[in-house]
Amino acid sequence: MFDTLHLTPFSAALIFFVVVVCGHGYRKTWKADPPAPRSRLWLYGVPAAIGLLVLAFLPLRP
Repeated sequence: MFDTLHLTPFSAALIFFVVVVCGHGYRKTWKADPPAPRSRLWLYGVPAAIGLLVLAFLPLRP
């Protein structure tokens, strides 16, 4: 069942781009002068974490 799960180079690049954008938004929100609402941190952090886990555990196949 799971042996057919894999990433193409394009999908991996797209996920990597989303992870970078979300990580940048997370860091920017975290460093904001007034304390930012925690819900915004979750909106950036969860997709970044899921994307990194997908990139780490799914194989890349051409």
